[in-house]
Amino acid sequence: MLHRWSAVTFLHWPYRPEVVQRLLPQGLEVETADGMAWVGLVPFRMEDVRLPGLPPLPWASRFPETNVRTYVRDASGRPGIWFFSLDAARLGAVVAARVGYGLPYFWSAMSVRLDGDRVSYRSRRRRPGPPGVGCRAVVQVEAASDQDAPGALDHFLTARFRLYTVIAGRIAYADAEHPAWSLTGARLLDLEDDLVAAAGLPRPDQAPLVHYSPGVQVRIGRWRFA
Repeated sequence: MLHRWSAVTFLHWPYRPEVVQRLLPQGLEVETADGMAWVGLVPFRMEDVRLPGLPPLPWASRFPETNVRTYVRDASGRPGIWFFSLDAARLGAVVAARVGYGLPYFWSAMSVRLDGDRVSYRSRRRRPGPPGVGCRAVVQVEAASDQDAPGALDHFLTARFRLYTVIAGRIAYADAEHPAWSLTGARLLDLEDDLVAAAGLPRPDQAPLVHYSPGVQVRIGRWRFA
């Protein structure tokens, strides 16, 4: 699958590793940085979704998405992303991802709006439930500078090139190929979120670490069993 992730905001909170580990399937272990597990709320816009060799469909290939995720290693020590939930605004994409990939997609009413250096995200879950769960976030993107070179934690939270899921009771993975993220700082102006708690995690009790990227082109490979 080919697509572009654009107008991407990364919001991350630290959690005690045991709190996150209890929500993971057998065969995956939470990966930590600075002694903590990290949970991300990542809203963005999916664009130009298509299969290799085929053109994107105008209506179906562009839609908002928001995922709740953490970072894991499989039994062989290979790092990747585990998704607690993925909300998307296209019902067809949700059905295809649930049936074909075993990913926990939800159909939601969503929007992404760019107004100068301000980006606003909204989502409200439709099906499956709980209905009404959603997120509203507003960030102000800061100008990039020579001092904005990503550090070790920035790489840990964003430089991820493998996705994990469970298919027929077995851990499976797909590789994600994309260039390095162009990251800038961003200031969180407003946040109302139910998605992290809906995933079974305690509500964050502190401000998140915020990153923003204009986006990358992505190629998702075939699923393989770990």
